[in-house]
Order: sequence, then C-alpha cells, then structure tokens
Amino acid sequence: MKKGIFIVISGPSGVGKDTIVNKLISDGYGIYSISMTTRKRRIGEVDGKDYFFLTKEEFEENIKKNNLFEYAIYNGYYYGTPKDFVFNNINNGTNVIAIIDVQGAMKIESKYSDALSIFIMPPSFEELEKRLKNRHTDTEDNIRKRLEIAKKEISYKDKYDYVVVNDDLDRCINEIKNIIDTCN
Repeated sequence: MKKGIFIVISGPSGVGKDTIVNKLISDGYGIYSISMTTRKRRIGEVDGKDYFFLTKEEFEENIKKNNLFEYAIYNGYYYGTPKDFVFNNINNGTNVIAIIDVQGAMKIESKYSDALSIFIMPPSFEELEKRLKNRHTDTEDNIRKRLEIAKKEISYKDKYDYVVVNDDLDRCINEIKNIIDTCN
C-alpha cells in the first residue's frame, strides 16, 4: 500500500491558511490534522473539529507522555500535533494536511524529512495587515503582535520545500494541488 503524505502548511496569521486547507480537504487532497492548543476558543470553533482545546496542564501532560508529533508556543499559547493521528493515517495511505507554525514545521523537518512543507506568503505586508484587521477577531494590540511574529515567520520561508504566494486564492490553491499531485 502506498503511504500518504504529511503536508505541512505554514504562513503568517491572516494569509489564508484555513481557507486554503479547507478547500484542499473538500477537494479530496487529504484529511485535516487537528491540533491541540491551550488558546481560548473563538466564536464558532468546535472542540475536536477545529482544535482540541486543552488546559495548560493537560497539554503539558501530553508532552510528558510523548503524545505529540511536535509542539510549540505561539503568541503565549501551546499548539501541537498529535503524532498517532498523523502516522496512523499516512501509513494507511491517506494524506494528512496540517496547519503548523514555523517553529513546529522546523521540528517536523528535522524529525520527519518525508513531510511536504509549503509556506504561504501574503502578496505584501500591507495586505496582510488589512486581512488581519478585516477578520475582526483580534484587538489592535493582538494584530500588532501577529504582525511582529509574521516578520520573523517570513524569514524562514526558504527553509520550506515550496513557497506559494496567496495573491489570488484560486491560483494559490491550484498551485498547491499541483505540488501535491507531483509528490504523490
């Protein structure tokens, strides 16, 4: 049986990662790897669908038990990928698509070189700021913090297998589909 691919999607907050991954999944390019996090649930998010929402203590227990493929702290909160979910699915021939921050992606790259890593770039920093403000999910202070983090994240883009600019959503998604098709 042919193994699936672990597809790691990264990029700054507001670049369109969720929209891109949702389209890839709805078009049959893989299943979503649900991450664990200690951040508060946003309006409309569902535990076990969008994330597994844990307390800091619960998350740290998972770290101790080696239940995570990778984990990182982003903007003061833990985020991590449950490793059994990833390996069970790729070993059964299913692609697993994960949205993972730069810290986590670098850990995966060092531990699992078969992962396909794709960094999503905004067309410009100004456009990224506009997208974050238009989401209406963060305070001005949080937006400022996310933009500072974005500058650091973008500096890692060349460490990814591929970099795709999200200047046109359909074109961006088609480019990623072509990358996955080539790697399958």
